[in-house]
Amino acid sequence: MVSKREDLFAYYAGQDEGRRLFRFRHNRLELLRTRELLQRQLPLPPAVVLDVGGGTGVHAAWLAGRGYHVHLVDVVPGHVRAALEHEHLTAEVGDARRLTQSDASVDAVLLLGPLYHLVGRAERIAALAEARRVLRPGGVLLAAAIGRFMAVLDWAQSGGLTAGVAAKLVPVLSTGVHDPTLGFTEAFFHTAAQLQQEVAEAGFADVRVVGVEGPAWTIVDAPGDDADARFDSALRCAQLTENYAELVDASAHLMAFTTVP
Repeated sequence: MVSKREDLFAYYAGQDEGRRLFRFRHNRLELLRTRELLQRQLPLPPAVVLDVGGGTGVHAAWLAGRGYHVHLVDVVPGHVRAALEHEHLTAEVGDARRLTQSDASVDAVLLLGPLYHLVGRAERIAALAEARRVLRPGGVLLAAAIGRFMAVLDWAQSGGLTAGVAAKLVPVLSTGVHDPTLGFTEAFFHTAAQLQQEVAEAGFADVRVVGVEGPAWTIVDAPGDDADARFDSALRCAQLTENYAELVDASAHLMAFTTVP
């Protein structure tokens, strides 16, 4: 039987993860909004940032270039090798649930990928608790999740939401457990309330969850001469509505942030 980790490795072996956030307009929207939130929430450089599940180092390299001391951890060895090609950051192969860092040793932890790859709730709580352990007092957590309704909205905007696809999406909408036959890999999709609850259960207080791409993210990839205007509108929409609970769950990705007392 193929293990979950082998499935994950097989998926990423066929992906150019270093280019993902630059591929389509909705990826670019995710990138810009994520960086906007990082700039707003992170302590000032030269703070120590632990980028857990940091992939090939897209965010880590950007932060290192801004003067942060960044160490990246990722479970995929190929990602770590790619990350080490960037200047001014360090990286290691590791597991979000079992970090090698000492207690209270970093100023910020980014969990921008592990929470949706850890399908079991106990696994996600373990990763969040590890982030809590290594953060110093006053340290900041930024944890991303895929929104519960991302898949159904993506299929709908592409015109591919057939009766067969809809039938497969029913349990995804109910449980959050993604069906890999619909694309991507095995994963978990959160609601905003669920993400907030899990972060709080791991020992954090005053947890805030916002939408990353906002509710208009599905319009940005449509062709047309007004593509740039639609992108700018979607970006502005995300900024305007990020705090409205009624709209947060319409975002493709969610971001939780909190500070250790």
